[in-house]
Amino acid sequence: MTAGLEVEQGFSMIESVEFRNFRILRNTTLPLSRLTLIVGPNGSGKSTAIQALHAVANSHLFDLHRIVTVDLQPTDEARVEVVVHWGEPHQGDITTMWWAPNRRADLSHEPSPERFLRDLLGRMRFFSLAASAIASPTQLEPNVELQQDGGRLAGVLDHLRDHDPEKFDALNEELGRWLPEFDRVLFDTPTIGHRSFALRTRKGHHAIPASDLSQGTLFALTMLTLAYLPDPPPLICLEEPDRGIHPRLLRRVQDALYRLSYPESCGETRQPVQVLATTHSPYFLDLFKDHPDEIVLAQKVGLEARFERLSDRPDIGEILEGAPLGEIWYSGILGGVPAEP
Repeated sequence: MTAGLEVEQGFSMIESVEFRNFRILRNTTLPLSRLTLIVGPNGSGKSTAIQALHAVANSHLFDLHRIVTVDLQPTDEARVEVVVHWGEPHQGDITTMWWAPNRRADLSHEPSPERFLRDLLGRMRFFSLAASAIASPTQLEPNVELQQDGGRLAGVLDHLRDHDPEKFDALNEELGRWLPEFDRVLFDTPTIGHRSFALRTRKGHHAIPASDLSQGTLFALTMLTLAYLPDPPPLICLEEPDRGIHPRLLRRVQDALYRLSYPESCGETRQPVQVLATTHSPYFLDLFKDHPDEIVLAQKVGLEARFERLSDRPDIGEILEGAPLGEIWYSGILGGVPAEP
């Protein structure tokens, strides 16, 4: 494979994902952009969509009877399917993962088997951050990766410092803009073979250990680290990247997501990352008002959920001329809010 082809293939993204009988996603399609923000109430399928993508890459972790739509009996006619539609340079290619009774989960690629697509799916990463995991010391190991809950952050930062010091310096510089009270990341060795981190205060140069940092600070540092990884995963799914973060930092979080998805805008030459994120926050949603093609509304209707891209609505012009987008969504005009019992 030539270097040029690797660059082209590395840019492959998912155009849409069809769901059939996967829990609350009975029959709906999720349209995707390079960056997609799903907004909706609890139980509207946001997390389920991420779980379904996880299932495509890790089918052995998902049992048919736990993922089938609640009021269906799994049969050959009502099997569970997740269908991935690829964009350029694999336009028209389809990857299907399906589960049926008395059969192993099966993955197929059409029009022909494509190892690259299988590898790409396997490199997807899913994050639902937990402050305690982020703050925990990390056992030192080569090629350490950030875990689903944000664990091993100390190891990832330590590896970045040693292997890409320029990127680490840039992260510290950006850290000062996100959290002006701090000026850089420090490290400690609490026990043999383990690394922990601290943040140094700008005034007085005091080291504040990770265990003493606020939840919002830990979440912000993790998001910032993801944005500065030299070789990030091709697809990142994030559960509520705005959770626990002060409203003044939400624009910074958005910038981090765009840095991942549009590296060329920051002067970086790495491959773009396709980002799928969920939110409940009208404040975070309002930051995307100028990009309605990146917003997907999740709506629960009875026992099933449906997705709709905001830019596909016929009244989109009127919507965008009105009040702040978050306020419009919160009012229920767009749907995608908890329904009255």
